[in-house]
Amino acid sequence: MAQFDTARTGAGTRSAAIDAGLRAHMNKVYGTMSVGLLITALAAWAIGNMAMTTDPSLAVSQISDTKYLTALGNTLYGSPLKWVIMFLPLGMVFGFSAMINKLSAAGAQLFFYAFATAMGLSLSSIFLMYTGASIVQVFLVTSIAFAGLSLYGYTTKKDLSAMGTFLIMGVIGLLVASVVNIFLQSGALMFAISAIGVLIFAGLTAYDTQKIKNNYIAHAQQGDSEWMAKSAIMGALNLYLDFINMFMFMLQLFGNRN
Repeated sequence: MAQFDTARTGAGTRSAAIDAGLRAHMNKVYGTMSVGLLITALAAWAIGNMAMTTDPSLAVSQISDTKYLTALGNTLYGSPLKWVIMFLPLGMVFGFSAMINKLSAAGAQLFFYAFATAMGLSLSSIFLMYTGASIVQVFLVTSIAFAGLSLYGYTTKKDLSAMGTFLIMGVIGLLVASVVNIFLQSGALMFAISAIGVLIFAGLTAYDTQKIKNNYIAHAQQGDSEWMAKSAIMGALNLYLDFINMFMFMLQLFGNRN
């Protein structure tokens, strides 16, 4: 009986330790993701403001009755450099995934913040296309939706792993359709891409949250602190991408254009 009580106490202690570790791990994931989002927002806002002006004396080209592009804006958005800026974050994501095993945890975190800065540069053009009020409104709506979906993924007892393959195939389809529509410029196709995109990344938010949780529990007893640290950064990257993509698709659907 004493042996049974000892075993039960030991199992309870291990379970409590795993629960505490999981909470710390998820806090690390959400904290890293939040810092990345802040870096992206600040970079996008700063670059967008430097690229646009209402003073004709500082203008290189005109984009509306009262707004103009500065020399920086004309270089970023009116030259072939815009294609580099557009696809740079995508290239960095693939590079990050390929190098993650070779990077230290500190190196992976630094790379993530560099990626968040590059994403801010890529997204800076939204301040030219949409009103500031609508950007803020859509960001708040996205934040509320993301929090609810992530909470669902963390707490649900339903296994969401079966959704993974379907959702990843959907992302690939969205990517191909988006590239095609760069040349077609179809409003109907863009609306369809945006609506489907919101649904796909809503599903990915819940799926990725549960995957991060399950991965931690599966590796918690191995004691590999370096792996745990890099796993938290990869989890932050996945949720960051879910948030950014859901935000952009919602902005395309509901944002008020300048």
